[in-house]
Amino acid sequence: MVSAGLLYALVDLLTRLFEPVDQIVSQLAQLEQARVSGSRVFELMDEPGEEVNHDSIKRYEGRVTFDHVSFAYEKDDYVLNDINFEIKPGQTAAFVGHTGSGKSTIMNLLFRFYDPIKGKILIDGKDTIDFSKQQVRSHIGIVLQDPFIFTGTIISNITMNDPSITREQAISALKAVGADQFIEKLPNQYDEPVKEKGNEFSTGQRQLLSFARALAFNPAILILDEATANIDTETEGLIQEALKVLKEGRTTLVIAHRLSTIQQADQIFVLKHGKMIERGTHESLLKERGEYFNMYEMQLGRKRMNVS
Repeated sequence: MVSAGLLYALVDLLTRLFEPVDQIVSQLAQLEQARVSGSRVFELMDEPGEEVNHDSIKRYEGRVTFDHVSFAYEKDDYVLNDINFEIKPGQTAAFVGHTGSGKSTIMNLLFRFYDPIKGKILIDGKDTIDFSKQQVRSHIGIVLQDPFIFTGTIISNITMNDPSITREQAISALKAVGADQFIEKLPNQYDEPVKEKGNEFSTGQRQLLSFARALAFNPAILILDEATANIDTETEGLIQEALKVLKEGRTTLVIAHRLSTIQQADQIFVLKHGKMIERGTHESLLKERGEYFNMYEMQLGRKRMNVS
């Protein structure tokens, strides 16, 4: 017959024996994940580096040309097919189309995140492939749908700690886009500390900060990637006024889902399955009663969405 004390000792011994085994087993999944992640890191580190060239180049006039450009992320699976267009300096061009039509890919190629498989991309008549990626991007700015705010102050988020951007230039840019209306109500105004992602600001306020950031760097070519998609109706008027300031004197490429925001564009390009199927102004495209017309009617609620 086993005494209660002996039984307790045996149970406690077994618990102490299997507890570390359980802990080891529970860590196996993390260990395997770390092993795979580590192999990917070392694989990336073994990749030969590209030549980095930060030599300054003349500021662009802003003429952007896609000359019979085709591109595929995977072999022969083309996401862009024979894209041709030219945007003159100072013009605003909008790219519209359903998800997967190739709008963002065009911007990725212009930034030289990728290079075209066929055709050429020209800026001011010069092939972008002849310049380093750093040089190509030196006079191009981008404003994203969800702008990122960094830890620091409002000023440091505009200058990005670039010594070529002065405090006065940053404040001037903030005032130009109308951000001073909320900044000057803050306790420390332009030196107000901000946390990463800027959650203390509304979506519209974060977008105004990103506009000022782009304006301070004065790019010759500006890309607006769904920059007004998340803006509420109340803030949209202020954002539209800021956009007018931001687009002035520079070539602007706009990716847009809300067609109401691009009616004043000089050119509108309609993409479908990687092909450019229509081009023109807002009025001329409506008269054609084609894909753009259908998208416009659908957004006004006059037609049901065609999912095909």
